[in-house]
Amino acid sequence: QVQLVESGGGSVQAGGSLVLSCAASASLPSMNCMAWFRQFPGKEREGVATIRRDGYTTYADSVKGRFTISQDNAKSTLYLYLQMNSLKPEDTAMYYCAADPWADCSVSNRGLNYWGQGTQVTVSS
Repeated sequence: QVQLVESGGGSVQAGGSLVLSCAASASLPSMNCMAWFRQFPGKEREGVATIRRDGYTTYADSVKGRFTISQDNAKSTLYLYLQMNSLKPEDTAMYYCAADPWADCSVSNRGLNYWGQGTQVTVSS
């Protein structure tokens, strides 16, 4: 069982930046896909950004040019990051880290196997 623990959420004013982190109890070679999703109240989760084992990334159109996904396996723990710049009030949501050993890695694929508990991001105008 893979555990994912997010951190770094919080409140920020529009135009500000936040960095989300996700610590995974897994190794990079074992995960084909790691991703960030977000969920607005009353809505389904939507893909924000994904990164494949080989480093290939995809982004939702709404965050392209503002968010950057990255992963770090240099230490004994696999970390996933989401650098969020130029934040907007419409980015306010619960953000989730997700991972899967085999899944197709795209923002449209919500069927990843492992999920974190989420971290809240609130952007005020």
